[in-house]
Amino acid sequence: MTEAWDAAVEAQIRGAVQRGEFDDLPGMGKPIPGKGAPYDESWWIKSFLEREALPSDLLLPTPLQLRRRIEQVPDEVRDLPTEQSVRDFVGQLNAQIVAWLRNPEGPRVVVRPVNADAVVHRWRAERTRREIRPPAKSTTATAPTTAVASPRRGWWPRWLRWR
Repeated sequence: MTEAWDAAVEAQIRGAVQRGEFDDLPGMGKPIPGKGAPYDESWWIKSFLEREALPSDLLLPTPLQLRRRIEQVPDEVRDLPTEQSVRDFVGQLNAQIVAWLRNPEGPRVVVRPVNADAVVHRWRAERTRREIRPPAKSTTATAPTTAVASPRRGWWPRWLRWR
């Protein structure tokens, strides 16, 4: 009975090839990805993350994800507009940390709540440092303006003429 089944399947495949149903398949003529590589048990996870453009941090256990977020706090709060928004962000992160500390699962990793005052202090220092810097010149093209000579010239051209 299995021989009859195999023969029927082979007949359907031959018929589809003759009709040209396999002619324009995507990837035709290209090598099979990962054919020569050693077997990897998590190939499907890696291909899913790559295909969906997801960060690999999602695979980390909760305490390591929390530590990664703690390390990224200065970068994440840098562009927040107000001190209250910085405190709210740190408060939400601390709520997640405290929730994990109450019911820890996964590897035992030291995770402590973030000091909101220290983050705000660093945020203020970064903000004042950015305000002190002169703004970068715009590289966009502007409308041509008429050149107006300034009434007061610097000392440098006069000094060069006297030399």
